[in-house]
Amino acid sequence: MATTGKKAAVATPEPASTPSIQDISDAYLYLLGRLLVLRQEHLDFRKDGAVWNRVVHHEAGDAAFGPPDPDMGYSEAWIAVDDHTCTLIEIPTMVGRYYTIQILNPWGETIANINERTNPNHPSGAFLVCSKEARVTLPTGSATQRVDIPGRKARVLIGVQHGADPGEAWELRQRIRVRATGMTTVPAPVEIPLFTKELLPGVEVFDTALAVIDSEPDVNPCADTIQQKVRAVAGVTASSMTARRRVEGIVRQYAIPGLKKHISAMSITGNGWSRLKTAGRYADNWVTRTAVNLTRMWANTHDEIVQFENGQVHPLNGRDTYSMTFPKDDLPFTHVKYLWSLTCVDAVNLHVMPNPQDRFLLDSLSPIEISSDGSMTLHFAPQKPVDAPDANWLPTPAGQPYVLMWRSYGPDQMTVDGTWFPPPLKRGFHHRSRRRDIDEPDGE
Repeated sequence: MATTGKKAAVATPEPASTPSIQDISDAYLYLLGRLLVLRQEHLDFRKDGAVWNRVVHHEAGDAAFGPPDPDMGYSEAWIAVDDHTCTLIEIPTMVGRYYTIQILNPWGETIANINERTNPNHPSGAFLVCSKEARVTLPTGSATQRVDIPGRKARVLIGVQHGADPGEAWELRQRIRVRATGMTTVPAPVEIPLFTKELLPGVEVFDTALAVIDSEPDVNPCADTIQQKVRAVAGVTASSMTARRRVEGIVRQYAIPGLKKHISAMSITGNGWSRLKTAGRYADNWVTRTAVNLTRMWANTHDEIVQFENGQVHPLNGRDTYSMTFPKDDLPFTHVKYLWSLTCVDAVNLHVMPNPQDRFLLDSLSPIEISSDGSMTLHFAPQKPVDAPDANWLPTPAGQPYVLMWRSYGPDQMTVDGTWFPPPLKRGFHHRSRRRDIDEPDGE
């Protein structure tokens, strides 16, 4: 049974032999990954009024819900299940647009994506999300598909492409339903200090460590081993103030700086663009999971979406003009099953930046013009470069630093593997004579 509330956290672990610097660092970073999700659970229910097993549909451009993506509309839900009660998710039929219902566990691992790619024989309709221990049997011949989660809680993120008809996309999201099949007993979240991501907690994380790691099972194959380290460090921390000061010093001197180094090394780069090496599912790499929970919480798997950034380390200069050119035999739509999109975001929160033209993205539906040699050039500048096709220009914030964000939805294997990157940016205006629209056939 899951441990809940403050009372469960007061159990004093058995003192252990003195853990090494590495063991303390490992224990802290592992525990922090779970605490980041637990912190978000507390914030959503205390501050934002979340309700278990109820979906919230966000309007387009809702900055309160993470970085807005002009291509996608988002909905979200926290779900809770128990041994007898599941959560029913009902999804309408969606054709001709990208969508996914992403289910994550409380450690930040993507457990499932529900869509036409992962469930070709049942892409829509009813899905029953249950604890894998739940004694719930579907009737023979039922059209409902069961989805098991490891524990009793999960996070659901729903993304639906706006496409050519954003109104229809909104109506489709409104038809997505989430409800419990009965009266669910929801474990209270373990009480923790509500730290900020800018000022991470220290030794105090071990005060509730046992309750935290017992609150939800971890699918990471290293969980048993690393949780032994957590228990040992928690035991030593509770044994004396001297031990507590030592753990605090190691957290500040080694663990947190080590996490920052890992963050800087967890991406791969090409042509000036960077992307995460892995996201969504982490196998035995719990350090990357913690790093992604800190920097890109709820990241999905790369077979769903790959996100590239240019200017994250050294933001692009809002005074300058940039361009990027795709060769004729490497146009962007050849690397996605669904769509690509490109937005201009700030370097801190990755929020889409406003501009006088109210043009926030270039994407697969934009009327991009192709050059006479079959290549495609996109332009980024506060003012449209002379002779550049208007449809190929993304306005950027004059005098402000920014980041370009490229998203590939339904990426090809080259993109997933990390062998394809968008072309490099070039400073200054680069124009090739115009000939035709992107969807017109090649000429002789």
